[in-house]
Amino acid sequence: MVVLCLGAGLLFSIRTRFMQVRGFAEMIRLLFRGHSSAAGISSFQALMVSLAGRIGVGNIAGIATAIAAGGPGAVFWMWVMAFFGASTAYVESTLAQIYKEKDEQGRYRGGPAYFIEKGLGKKWFAWLFAVAMTLSCGFLLPGVQANEIANGLGNAWAVPGWAVAAGVVLLLGFIIFGGVKRIAHFAEVAVPFMAAAYVLIAILILIVHADRVPGMFALIFQSAFGQDAVFGGLAGAAIMWGVKRGIYSNEAGQGTGPHAAAAAEVSHPAKQGFVQAFSIYFDTFLICTATSVMILATGKYNVRTPDGQNWLVQHIPGIESGTGYAQAAVETLMPGFGAGFIAIALFFFAFTTIMAYYYIAETNVAYINRAVHRPWLILLLRFTVLAAVVIGIYRSGGATWKLGDIGVGLTTWLNIIAILILQKPAMLALKDYERQKKAGKDPAFDPDAAGIKHADIWRQ
Repeated sequence: MVVLCLGAGLLFSIRTRFMQVRGFAEMIRLLFRGHSSAAGISSFQALMVSLAGRIGVGNIAGIATAIAAGGPGAVFWMWVMAFFGASTAYVESTLAQIYKEKDEQGRYRGGPAYFIEKGLGKKWFAWLFAVAMTLSCGFLLPGVQANEIANGLGNAWAVPGWAVAAGVVLLLGFIIFGGVKRIAHFAEVAVPFMAAAYVLIAILILIVHADRVPGMFALIFQSAFGQDAVFGGLAGAAIMWGVKRGIYSNEAGQGTGPHAAAAAEVSHPAKQGFVQAFSIYFDTFLICTATSVMILATGKYNVRTPDGQNWLVQHIPGIESGTGYAQAAVETLMPGFGAGFIAIALFFFAFTTIMAYYYIAETNVAYINRAVHRPWLILLLRFTVLAAVVIGIYRSGGATWKLGDIGVGLTTWLNIIAILILQKPAMLALKDYERQKKAGKDPAFDPDAAGIKHADIWRQ
């Protein structure tokens, strides 16, 4: 999967002529354009819903885990994955917009299952993806987020697991039973506020430890290629863990982001492609980098030898989770308050991710319901997600992350294979968008003029 994701990102970067660089200004311009409607949410709300899914425990505990297993060089490979992954996010999100449709309530629905069926004409493949994504986001992945919420609150204030489970289930139940609009409204408030506070703390840590910053970045680049004497044997692990946790964190190619992208009310599919490409930068270059500098600048990290037997960097007794290392790092800036800050940040990041997972799973159940017409499946999904949260809180961290990796792997393989085959419409949409922009127009999508078939929603 590591080779597949990097290879796909490189291919899409070349084919889009590195739109993630050329189109950066356009990404920023489009963030606050557009509006919501009875059928869809605004571009900004779609961005926040997708960021709610992307920004989670992978940005805190996952980064610490990557450093522990692959050394500081893993951070560099996360950056590489984000750079190429932005073009992957453009392709999958644009395809989701092209092939979206309206459900029985008149709301936009879309995602890989929809574009696989309409674009590839392979209904069995679409069903396979829909089932895999429902299993992944409905059961396997929520437990990872819930487990780290419990770790963070337990480390900070010794909150018992039953109290965490009760609080998360009650709040989550209130939101997910309110539908996509309630999810979008919560995400557009919670995500920007917590992300800004988190980045601010990282900047303050860099200021306090300014003398260590040059050496920290040198260590990241040297250990990424095995040039550092201490971490020399971890170059391969740095690549593997950097890409693996990069995918887990920013979700480029995983097939989750397109679901929020399809729900947006826009005049041209490429607009959401640009916006969702920016979400990869925001997730990795801001939030993941913030965690990395917190841990590396303060020296609160542990790294094992490739055989896992010895410590290359001294282990901090009493801290066993990735969350704990981030908390120890912030404690150096705010003694007595650092652990609590990370616990609160983690709660918001992880909770909004669980919320986004539910929406993604619901969209795939809605796809399945087009054929089987079983309205009770949505109710079953809601209770399954709530049960997964409770189980995740009480399951061991190692087992929870392994199940999460299975969930990510299932959907990433299926989605990337699909978008590699179906990339042409996304490229045609980009060409059409840039042609209209060059002519001084606000691009509006006409699938026939762009040479794209089966984009029925755009002909209504």
